[in-house]
Amino acid sequence: MGNRGMEDLIPLVNKLQDAFSGIGQSCNLDLPQIAVVGGQSAGKSSVLENFVGRDFLPRGSGIVTRRPLVLQLISANAEWAEFLHCKGKKFTDFDEVRQEIEAETDRITGANKGISPVPINLRVYSPHVLNLTLIDLPGITKVPVGDQPVDIEQQIRDMIMQFICRESCLILAVTPANSDLANSDALKLAKDVDPQGQRTIGVITKLDLMDEGTDAREVLENKLLPLRRGYIGVVNRSQKDIDGKKDIKMAMAAERKFFLTHPAYRHMAEKMGTPCLQKVLNQVGWCSSSPWTLRSSSLVEPRSTVSSTRDSLSNWSRLDSWRMHILFPGVLG
Repeated sequence: MGNRGMEDLIPLVNKLQDAFSGIGQSCNLDLPQIAVVGGQSAGKSSVLENFVGRDFLPRGSGIVTRRPLVLQLISANAEWAEFLHCKGKKFTDFDEVRQEIEAETDRITGANKGISPVPINLRVYSPHVLNLTLIDLPGITKVPVGDQPVDIEQQIRDMIMQFICRESCLILAVTPANSDLANSDALKLAKDVDPQGQRTIGVITKLDLMDEGTDAREVLENKLLPLRRGYIGVVNRSQKDIDGKKDIKMAMAAERKFFLTHPAYRHMAEKMGTPCLQKVLNQVGWCSSSPWTLRSSSLVEPRSTVSSTRDSLSNWSRLDSWRMHILFPGVLG
């Protein structure tokens, strides 16, 4: 069951994000958003592709995500994708979606692996998704390659910070289980802006690639480096699976089996996996007094707070409608 308040609020937020992107600007309004943060090869792309159920993101060595990707998932009866910069064109072939992301990235940044804060807005309509809006940010890197500037690491960190420093931003900190959690760049950045872990969800990938005899049970039980919202483990396809065109539906079934049968994780299997992560994000609510609250049996956000938030945004756009329609004709109508 989704959060009805957020279901109503997401379309308005999407329109405002589209409006700013339409003039080549990042949306600097304090709107609710979910930022996906992680190092290179942490598994961010696989997590997002599992959400969609399609291969659609560029892959390769070095920095692949070089502009923020605002990914709006919208539940619908049919499946297609559309870009804000290609208005009126429907993409039904997700290989073409990947090619368009690459081409649009190069259009702004060039082909030398540079980065840009100008976002790409992609909407995916599908009967297989829950309504979510996520922002995929460039992976944190240490060493410049090719013609990248020597301060590429700092540029990426600065870009990430522009998003995650906002109180209205929920941070999805993606960290591979086969690396030292204490050295996680994603968790370190999250802790810098959210020291109490109030708006950070840890996502632990590559659990199936840990050395034999080791596991991440203490992390997933939120005992090692505690976060207010805890951690969710996921198992993505390996590069071999991707190269072999392993179906995402089959991969999700394998993920489910992994948690149900693994001796360290089977007691928490219902709280692990991609479907669980999707539901948690879909059920998160936002209000002005407490930016991110989770709808659950123990903590339920009053319907009135979400209505108030939506009304405030609506009032803002009405009060300043003349200016908005001059800047963004036809977008907010």
